[in-house]
Amino acid sequence: MSSRASAELNDAGVAGAMPEALVDAHHHLWRLDAGAHYPWLQDAYDPAHFMFGDYRTLCADFCVDDYRRATENAPIVASVHVEAERDRQQALAETRWLHEVAARYGLPSVVVAWVDLLADDAPERLAEQAEWPLVRGVRFKPRTASEPTQTIDGPGTLRDPRWPMALERLAAQRLRWDLRVPFWHLEEVSTMLADAPPVDVVLEHAGLPWDRSDAGLAHWRRGMEALAANSRVSVKLSEFGLRDAGWNAAENGSIIRDVIAIFGWTRCMFASNFPVAGLRVTFPTLLQTFAAAMSDLSEVARRAVWHDNAIRLYQIELHEERTGARLAL
Repeated sequence: MSSRASAELNDAGVAGAMPEALVDAHHHLWRLDAGAHYPWLQDAYDPAHFMFGDYRTLCADFCVDDYRRATENAPIVASVHVEAERDRQQALAETRWLHEVAARYGLPSVVVAWVDLLADDAPERLAEQAEWPLVRGVRFKPRTASEPTQTIDGPGTLRDPRWPMALERLAAQRLRWDLRVPFWHLEEVSTMLADAPPVDVVLEHAGLPWDRSDAGLAHWRRGMEALAANSRVSVKLSEFGLRDAGWNAAENGSIIRDVIAIFGWTRCMFASNFPVAGLRVTFPTLLQTFAAAMSDLSEVARRAVWHDNAIRLYQIELHEERTGARLAL
């Protein structure tokens, strides 16, 4: 970690809560050349529908060296790469490229790939992805309502009757479902999963608590509590940025504490969502926010959130030479 970040942490009185070894449970890499195609970055720039608005700074390569600069030499020993909205016809090519990157740099440690879980060819596409040794899960986003007051049904929504079979196929491949929905769908997800096959689910971005009003946070907590009742659901503590506001460490720290209280520290993971989260926060400030939020937890609990839970939940195999040391990126 940089001396600047260390000084900030010491000033905040939370240096003792900092990780000695860190697993980033959610980040992205991309190269915008060599035949790779990311429509949202290359030919469909649409700030009106992006969570943070203007994202022009993301429309450039973000490779391992860029990740290293962004994380400022934090003690990262492993990471989870989540599919980066590459052209859906190139989903397997993205997985192949990430394995090449991992072989060269030792990162990412595991991969969450993309498959249309509701498509007719889902069994074949899942089998293809599962053949790659670093693949641990699939992110396939349900079609969601654009605001809390809307209801939505039909193909691709959480009310699609194909979900039980889709999740059964996923479980048969021993893969996890990385789930991304806004907070107003959390209770609906919990109902759907109550009757679903026994598949492990990782909720992304703390359920996206975008409405920070008292009523909005109460709605979010109800959904999180409903999901937490399902022991197969874990959660990534990630992406607390808001579209029309700057980084609020106190408010985001409170949300981190709420999630840990609801799910318990054995089911929560630190995750950065870089480079996207970098539109609102630097990596040192992100770590400072986490360290302050978790300063009252035991050392065992903090280590679980920083490191141990992601290792267990994503079945990450650490190479002996990297264990307890900074990843050589």
